[in-house]
Amino acid sequence: MPESSRSTAAGGSGIRPMSRRLAGNRPATPRRRWRWPLLALATLVVLVVVWRWSAGGDSPAYRTATVDQGPVRVAIAATGRLSALSTVEVGSQVSGQVLTVEVDFNDPVQAGQAIAHIDPANFQSRLNQVQAELTSAQANLESARANLGEAQATLRHAAANFQRAESIWQQRLISRADYDATVAAHEQAQARVASATAAIRVAQSQVEQRRAGLETARLDLDYTVIRSPVDGVVLLRSVEPGQTVASSFQTPVLFSIAEDLGKMQIELTVDESDVGQIREGQEVVFTVDAFPGREFAGDVRQVRLAAGEASTVVTYPVIVDVDNRSGELLPGMTANAEVLVSERTDVVRLANAALRYRPADAAVPVSGNGPPDAAAIARMRAQGERQINELADRLGLDPGQRERLAQTMADMRRQMMSQAQAGGGQAMSEQARRRRSADAMAAALQPLRAELDASQQARLDEELALMASTRQAQVWVLRDGRPQPVSVRIGLADASWSEVRSGLQPGDEVIIGVERG
Repeated sequence: MPESSRSTAAGGSGIRPMSRRLAGNRPATPRRRWRWPLLALATLVVLVVVWRWSAGGDSPAYRTATVDQGPVRVAIAATGRLSALSTVEVGSQVSGQVLTVEVDFNDPVQAGQAIAHIDPANFQSRLNQVQAELTSAQANLESARANLGEAQATLRHAAANFQRAESIWQQRLISRADYDATVAAHEQAQARVASATAAIRVAQSQVEQRRAGLETARLDLDYTVIRSPVDGVVLLRSVEPGQTVASSFQTPVLFSIAEDLGKMQIELTVDESDVGQIREGQEVVFTVDAFPGREFAGDVRQVRLAAGEASTVVTYPVIVDVDNRSGELLPGMTANAEVLVSERTDVVRLANAALRYRPADAAVPVSGNGPPDAAAIARMRAQGERQINELADRLGLDPGQRERLAQTMADMRRQMMSQAQAGGGQAMSEQARRRRSADAMAAALQPLRAELDASQQARLDEELALMASTRQAQVWVLRDGRPQPVSVRIGLADASWSEVRSGLQPGDEVIIGVERG
């Protein structure tokens, strides 16, 4: 049979003969097809990661901060409560039933204004009674005075009889009995005058007593009208009409009146470790929860000596005056305050994180010992000139005083540089070096200090104290991609920034950390 016939017959039966190519050489599956490219890609990724890691190990990525110029503020945080400068508690000086209450919470009142009334019936009755007793005492006084007049008239008659009897008795013209009777009548008249005089004094004392009782009764009647003692605002009203109040040794408080809410105060609680830095007149900035994001200002008025103790922690109250003419602040608000202890503006500063950074590689050299090089000397000279200008500006010196200050500081700088280049004083501690430098500067500036007024002398003393408190530290500056140690002198410091008194210039990049891979 021909080939075409066999093929037709096979196709007609529905059975297709197996191809030799398919039976002998089976095609690859998709998984096998992509295995080698994926393996090659993974190998390449691993090689790249290893290369980048090895390259990064030699040159880690440093985090830096730029040395700039700005303010450094040292503040002490404390909390307290707002209150009126004077809060008066008004009570009742007499007992009785409250008839009316004339004011309510938050009402403004004036001194002498009636704010409540107590039933005056009993006190009016008592006043009338005492008035009657006074009238009776005055009548008794008039009667005593009349009796005294009668006694005095009787005394005059008896005295005349006594004189006549005395003359006649000398001539023995009357009997002894008549003479004795005349003498006795004269003495009795004297005694009646003395008795009438004493009765007048008793009557006068009774009048005064009744008059005093009358004044007391009038005061009690006046006290039934409760009045405001000051101009202010009613903070508390704890009495209602119909209520009975009893005046005793502990006077009940019916009203609390704030004298003036336009001026308020904060009583801060300051820890004993911080209170030594607080002085009268220092600026205070505080916030209250009622006005989030807003700051209010005040001034320290008083550091009180009445110390308190809680859980072995000793604190002192610090009173801050607050201007509240806007009326936004209310008594009792909690104030979160910061007392500005010291502030320096437009100084060279660096982030505090730079003072905490130390490289992990112990092989990095640590410099700073030995005499300074030319670059360090130039930086010290520029830093010194800038400090002189700043000090002169803060002291408000005139041109002549500025020149003398510059000359004095230049002499001291040359002396210190010569000592540093000679390597002298290396065995001296940092604290001793600062103390010696501060003493030398104070002695050198003594002639200039004598020319200043009291306020300038106080500012100069503050600057010298700050110079004496500066400390030496080491920071790391990134130069040519590698950290280089630099010795600096640190002055004033707050929570974020530290003043750089020497060693760095604005624009220097200091290392504050290393980026984690």
